[in-house]
Amino acid sequence: MKVIYPNGQVAECAPEEELHILRHTAAHILAQAVKRLYPHADFAYGPANEKGFYYDVDLGDTKLSEEDLQAIEQEMRKIVKENLPIRPSILPRDEAIRFMTERGEKYKVEHIGDLAEDAEISFYTQGEYVDMCVGPHLCYTKALKAFKLLGQSGAYWKNDKNNKMLTRIKGTAFRTQQELDEHLRLLEEAEKRDHRRIGREMGLFMMCDEAPGFPFFLPKGMLLKNALIEYWREIHTRENYVEVSTPLIMNRKLWETSGHWDHYKDNMYSTQIDDETFCVKPMNCPGGVMVYRSQPHSYRELPMRVGELGLVHRHELKGALHGLFRVRCFTQDDAHIFMRREQIKDEIISVVHLINEVYSKFGFKYAVELSTRPVDSMGSDEDWEAATDGLRGALEALGLPYTINEGDGAFYGPKIDFHLEDTLGRTWQCGTIQLDFQMPLNFELEYTDEKGEKQRPIMIHRVCYGSIERFIGILTEHYAGKFPVWLAPTQAKVLLVSEKCADYGRSVYEALRAAKVRVELDNRNEKIGYMIREAQVVDRVPYMVIIGQQEAEQGTVSIRNRDTAQTETMTLDAFIEKITGEIRDRV
Repeated sequence: MKVIYPNGQVAECAPEEELHILRHTAAHILAQAVKRLYPHADFAYGPANEKGFYYDVDLGDTKLSEEDLQAIEQEMRKIVKENLPIRPSILPRDEAIRFMTERGEKYKVEHIGDLAEDAEISFYTQGEYVDMCVGPHLCYTKALKAFKLLGQSGAYWKNDKNNKMLTRIKGTAFRTQQELDEHLRLLEEAEKRDHRRIGREMGLFMMCDEAPGFPFFLPKGMLLKNALIEYWREIHTRENYVEVSTPLIMNRKLWETSGHWDHYKDNMYSTQIDDETFCVKPMNCPGGVMVYRSQPHSYRELPMRVGELGLVHRHELKGALHGLFRVRCFTQDDAHIFMRREQIKDEIISVVHLINEVYSKFGFKYAVELSTRPVDSMGSDEDWEAATDGLRGALEALGLPYTINEGDGAFYGPKIDFHLEDTLGRTWQCGTIQLDFQMPLNFELEYTDEKGEKQRPIMIHRVCYGSIERFIGILTEHYAGKFPVWLAPTQAKVLLVSEKCADYGRSVYEALRAAKVRVELDNRNEKIGYMIREAQVVDRVPYMVIIGQQEAEQGTVSIRNRDTAQTETMTLDAFIEKITGEIRDRV
């Protein structure tokens, strides 16, 4: 694919750059279409991203409707047909400011003002439209073959809530119409699987205006959440973890010592107690450190693996909140491992094996990323190098492929991130392993070595689920609400054909309850077809136990699986053995 660079050079771009360039050009065509239809529009940022492209626009008091978006897309198609040449130019910073000022582009002027004084600013022109951009771009508008506008949302200028709220128009573009159609099909499927809709239908959780970003788990949602927690506790007990619980609110001095106050305070909630500032914990790690520091330790105790299912609170912008995926309070399945330097590699390998076991249980494939030191960090170069080498060495010992994410580590240490892939091919960052030399230093943690001398332990921070709430959202969409039997809030539902078989139906229900099956009894005066459909489509119950006159007379049950239209008749004992086996084996 031929593209044009800011210096005017036309060349073939690398295949991996094609989508980004297509989408970046689409963003400019979007802006040109908006400007034609709304001459008063003022443009902020318009980048391409992994999902497509967007442009943040100040439209004044104008609010866009669905029909308006369709009109903008139609105008984009006109611009593509016009086959306008796309031509670059470069101006010195001062001239660029004057040029954008003359065009009334106040956001562009402010952006240029943030750049270095000796910067040269590149522009791209297509027809009457000019935009500042580093490029490269397609050479002609007609080269954009397949695109679609997807919607709109609000976005603060520079992502700062103190700035004006702009209109973000979102779209996507692909090389071919076939690729675009497949993407739109996946988006439609994703909408069907939206965990917010499924959560409402199944009665899992709710949100309310009185607590934005703070989820309420309903009875069935708690059954699901507790099943995940029970599994977590079982495998951690097996791997010799101990579990603790630390306070939700702790003194600001603790967070200053940990480094969170300097590096994370904008995301923390605080309150006044006894004329002192206390912080609601955004992370569990300082509490875990205090547990370790509460008593002396010998090298014989290490590694010390300390787990915590801790509720944390983090301030998120209201516009960023999204169901269970982005909330302001959530439960982290944390663990903090305190160890000697020579134990680093083995402990990281052990954690990777545990995380792999968890993800395999849910059928997830995953990719691994090693994130290195960020600009905003604490600690010495030597410690950072040793920590990064420790993570890299463990990954290489495992033979686990990984990519490097430069500068995306935590402020206290490098990390390994696990990116899950769901049934729709979407990726989610969940598990993480962070190696920390800094917090043990800040809190002066110690252990006594073989010679009776004091040494500093190394600390691992790690999660498997990440956030239990977010993981439930991911699982809900991954399974489309059809959770495996062991995880399903309702594992079986007894459906009565008529009142005549009520006594037998209740005895079946009680027998399943006694076998510790999560079961419900539906004895409403409704047609059996309606009850089956509701159990299968809305509640997504794995097994429907249908009880009619024949079953009552013969002492049997008719079992319908939610994924088939077939019904199988068997003895109650046989069904109990079948379903309890699936629950026990977590299949």
